[in-house]
Amino acid sequence: MIKGHCKIPVDSSETCDLLDCEDGNIVRAKERKAKDLKKVKCHLVDYQKLPGYLRDNEYIVGYYRSEWPLKQILLSMFTIHNETLNVWTHLVGFLLFLFLTIYTAMKVPGVVDLNSLPNLRNMLQGADWHKIQEELLSCLPSITNMPDPHRIKDVLQMSLPSMDFLTSLSACLKDDVVNMVAPLTAQAIPRWPFFTFLGGAMFCLLASSTCHLLCCHSERLSYIMLRLDYAGIAALISTSFYPPIYYSFMCYPLFRNLYMGFITVLGVATIIISLLPVFQKPKFRSFRASLFFGMGVSGIAPVLHKLILFRDKPEAVQTTGYEILMGMLYGCGALIYATRIPERWKPGKFDIAGHSHQLFHVLVVAGAYTHYLAGLVYLRWRDLEGC
Repeated sequence: MIKGHCKIPVDSSETCDLLDCEDGNIVRAKERKAKDLKKVKCHLVDYQKLPGYLRDNEYIVGYYRSEWPLKQILLSMFTIHNETLNVWTHLVGFLLFLFLTIYTAMKVPGVVDLNSLPNLRNMLQGADWHKIQEELLSCLPSITNMPDPHRIKDVLQMSLPSMDFLTSLSACLKDDVVNMVAPLTAQAIPRWPFFTFLGGAMFCLLASSTCHLLCCHSERLSYIMLRLDYAGIAALISTSFYPPIYYSFMCYPLFRNLYMGFITVLGVATIIISLLPVFQKPKFRSFRASLFFGMGVSGIAPVLHKLILFRDKPEAVQTTGYEILMGMLYGCGALIYATRIPERWKPGKFDIAGHSHQLFHVLVVAGAYTHYLAGLVYLRWRDLEGC
């Protein structure tokens, strides 16, 4: 050791003695070695340099993070690597559905806003209010002075949404008059199936984004994050069935409970299987895939049943169109993900942007948003018609 210098061999782990250094710029060999190691760890590496648990897609050649410190991993969401868009596509999707949840809770009223429905306004304008007046007089003889028929329309629009009008007068009024005033008695139906779906979508998207961000830290954390990602997928699929099943069969409790019970049990079973280590063995791979496939295919039965029951209802056809579009988006995403298109055509060309997993993420968000639009149709339909 030379006085005034910290002369340290490159391969030495000995620290520099504080008493032998006068200039104050004391750098310990262990600290220097740790800093050098930290710099090496935070370099992006190629596929061939990855540990086995991080090797998933050989067609993505470079820009991998491998066993980085947690702090650097969290900061890496703002840097460029092959998982950047995987993180942000579903993180933005999560924020979108968080906004939609808040918007739905605040803006979709407890009772349908009659003035916001053009078709209902047309119905009211075309109603035979003189006939309604006559029926009301016959049912309510104590009312001696009825207001002008046009005034009745305004009063009914303002007052009947909060009254159980048809229940009290249905025994007296004729069927055609009941049909005319029925839209005015629109009442809010339960919202929890719709918000359950929104919660499942947010959980899936956030779990996926977190998984892609943190998986490169260690084998243990990668295992935990992948299990959470699978659970999120199962939650999204199962909760997606709640709005169509509940609102389609709201007036048929037997079918409603049967379908919802089946998808709930299947969803819980899939989540448990996704979390238990014993089911992660290769011999259970086909069983796990069959569960996810079965969950998706199980939606065909209630959709067909709905079309049979409500084949004359435009809302049933409209929601089915949304559900078919959703299935196509999910199916295309799964196909792109499974076939690893387009990176298999030109390995290394889509490492940063455009590879299959990113396209899959975008299609999942699009499919979930399509299902949200279908849910709004269900709410309007059942709020207006009830059972």
